[in-house]
Amino acid sequence: MLTPQHSRLFDIPFYQFAQLKKYQPEAIPKIKADYKAAWQDWQTLIKQVAADLGSPFAPPHIERWCNGWQVRAHFFAYFKYAQYSDAAAILSVLLNRRRLTVSLDWHCYKAAISPIALPQYNQWLDTLDRERYAAFELWHGAQSEYADYPAVADAPAELADDKDFFCIGRHIERDDLGKTDSAAWIAQTIRELLPLYEACFR
Repeated sequence: MLTPQHSRLFDIPFYQFAQLKKYQPEAIPKIKADYKAAWQDWQTLIKQVAADLGSPFAPPHIERWCNGWQVRAHFFAYFKYAQYSDAAAILSVLLNRRRLTVSLDWHCYKAAISPIALPQYNQWLDTLDRERYAAFELWHGAQSEYADYPAVADAPAELADDKDFFCIGRHIERDDLGKTDSAAWIAQTIRELLPLYEACFR
């Protein structure tokens, strides 16, 4: 289960090892150890969600805790149906210094190989039942992951241009982590988003 401490992990002044070596070299061993331990918890959590979801999902993608030259500012994982494994439409799970988020998202890094393009992804907006998703929030893909987002009921869903897209999701704020079964909450939220995810492929 995630706790507020897992989110506090990311409250550090620098993420790049070059900066850490310059300004806080003595902190590097502890930062690495803390990240490795927290990421093991994250990996276990995501695998638990995957076991709960089962078929037709592909194995989840779980981003590593560092990329060689910096530690991450968040932990990130995503789920897709196996039959859509190359598509850029994803059900993402993100833990940062503010909150845990589960959302339907467009994975820009996979857009070039995706069999669906952004206009197809945006089809889910046409099927959005605002009453059904009243407990969710809606935001533009370009918005900061730390921003406040409007509730679905209050959010205009107008695209700014042909490169714009929306995300829809729910959050658990940092101080509330540990009060909820994180794995069950993530799996349930993903299931609730499935009608919108599936609408991307119509």
